[in-house]
Amino acid sequence: MSCSVTERVTENRAGPGGGPPTGPGATAGAGCRLRGSSTASLATPPNSRAGPPASAGTQSGPQNGPQPGQGAPLRPKPCCLCWCCCCSCSCSTPGKGNDENGPRRNSNNSDLLNCDGDPPPSLEEIRSWGRSFDKLMRSPAGRKVFRDFLRCEYSEENILFWLACEELKRENNPEVVEEKARIIYDDYISILSPREVSLDARVREIVNRNMVEPTPHTFDDAQLQIYTLMHRDSYPRFVNSPLYRSLAQQQQQAAQQADKEERASVAAPDQDGPGPHG
Repeated sequence: MSCSVTERVTENRAGPGGGPPTGPGATAGAGCRLRGSSTASLATPPNSRAGPPASAGTQSGPQNGPQPGQGAPLRPKPCCLCWCCCCSCSCSTPGKGNDENGPRRNSNNSDLLNCDGDPPPSLEEIRSWGRSFDKLMRSPAGRKVFRDFLRCEYSEENILFWLACEELKRENNPEVVEEKARIIYDDYISILSPREVSLDARVREIVNRNMVEPTPHTFDDAQLQIYTLMHRDSYPRFVNSPLYRSLAQQQQQAAQQADKEERASVAAPDQDGPGPHG
């Protein structure tokens, strides 16, 4: 899909009695031309006749490159109506951000494993994420990595809704519960929301009934359905994604390096030999 900009030029019309052209477009050529191109490339009007063919001696062969006075050939402007061919994802390209000119993610993805001062997950914990979706969702670092993956799949609203429901369950103040329930409904349940999650008619009806008197468990059925959706649909792709594989590989290399340094530190005193009184 390409976009081009054209500029309409008023057609030449002869004045009365065959005089010079008149009207506001008298000084312009006829037809339409690309904006930015020279007047030599104007299209021939539909009612004009082609001139005599050039002779064999004067006919020029195919021209390569721009003609004198015409400048470089115009390139069609890229169309920005489609994101699928214009953007890249940090999940499919580890270490690369979503914007070519924007900030880039660290190539070792270490920022994904830092969760508010908590120690980074061990290699065994990261491997357990690939075996159990429950362990992935119970781990703060696992949820952070999985959320980054869902952002690349344009389905981040699923885990955001699930996290909002978890936060609502921990609230005891009835006024705050009602306020947060309204916010969750407007953000993820309403059909007018750009972040609406996918719920069937049965669950949506249950949520609408529960919203008459919101409680911390107003969205339990909807939360379970979204949890099941992420488990069955997104989780298998996450386990096979370059993002998860690179995290496991980097953590394994870090563990091997730490083990090697520990062995070197233990062997260092033995290499020094006996002391002066030995």
